[in-house]
Amino acid sequence: MAKIILEATDITFGHKTPLCLPISLRLQQGEVVAILGTNGRGKTTLLHTLVGILPKLSGSINCVKNIGYVPQHNTMSFDYLVLDVVLMGLSQRVGLFYEPTPEDEAHALALLMELGISHLAHMVFNHLSGGQQQLILLARALMSEADFIVLDEPTSALDLANQQIVLNFIAKLAKEQNKTVLFTTHDPYHAQLVADQCLLLLPEQQWLYAPVYEALQENRLERLYGLPLRCKTLEDDKKVIFPLFSVQR
Repeated sequence: MAKIILEATDITFGHKTPLCLPISLRLQQGEVVAILGTNGRGKTTLLHTLVGILPKLSGSINCVKNIGYVPQHNTMSFDYLVLDVVLMGLSQRVGLFYEPTPEDEAHALALLMELGISHLAHMVFNHLSGGQQQLILLARALMSEADFIVLDEPTSALDLANQQIVLNFIAKLAKEQNKTVLFTTHDPYHAQLVADQCLLLLPEQQWLYAPVYEALQENRLERLYGLPLRCKTLEDDKKVIFPLFSVQR
């Protein structure tokens, strides 16, 4: 039986008032899970609750301790170089005062290279774009060698080419390294490409946790977003999901 990475039972979350009816979900090792919901629905709050940044309002959560968390936004207090930011990921497993070795630096550079940003290694983190910073923070999370990678909208600030890099990276983490990945997204197509399970934060505090092929049905996504949608099936049986916007010109 696969190792259980996260198990939440009847949890409610929010800063004071519950944002959803009690949720239960289980994540196994090597599994990729996507959370979808509209703006303000509580995706980030739920992530923060599951990983212990925020307290739950009720229910129980059992989770591994070694978590690599990548926030949607991050600003450094000092002008650290990109390589130093990535090496900060070591502190989670070896302590704050550990002196990185040449092997550690080589590993950090290899991660940056895999993400296509090794040329940024000696630039100042705070001087870079939001999309570049997201990629760097992903590399930092991977330096921790965590079993559980948690990503808050990892593709939101990225161009199309870098979105593909990150999605391939997520798939590779699960398939080749047996890591569990939990991420939030506004794009059902991204969820379909890499996720095994989806959690939909539906209107009226409802929710659905189901295999991706069950969750990403046209009628469910229309209810989720309050928009008419269409799904077009491609040759590889993947579906392109697009909204039917009504725009007055």
